Amino acid sequence: MNGSPAGVVEAAIRHYRSQDREAALPLYADDFTFTSPQDEHIDRAAFFERCFPTAGRFTEQRVLHLVAVDEELVLVHYEYEPASGGRYRNVEAVTVRDGLIREVQVFFGGKV
Repeated sequence: MNGSPAGVVEAAIRHYRSQDREAALPLYADDFTFTSPQDEHIDRAAFFERCFPTAGRFTEQRVLHLVAVDEELVLVHYEYEPASGGRYRNVEAVTVRDGLIREVQVFFGGKV
């Protein structure tokens, strides 16, 4: 695996899509936090309980852009189609420090 921040995020996305929790867990710091319009600074345990198991809800997911902004921040712009229909785009700001994902902030987009 590429140990760069972008490489860590790419690996996390791969493990999420394949629902390989055991491979994903070591990528997330113990003090990890996740924030979205539906979740306010939830911790690592809550993230893996509530958010990680959601990959099956989508018929398609596609990363449009994955850009390392600096030595810690990676922006991920992606498009997805839920099984319930429609197509949406979101952006995630992912902070990676010392090879571990420390924080994810999700910004919901609208219907495409």
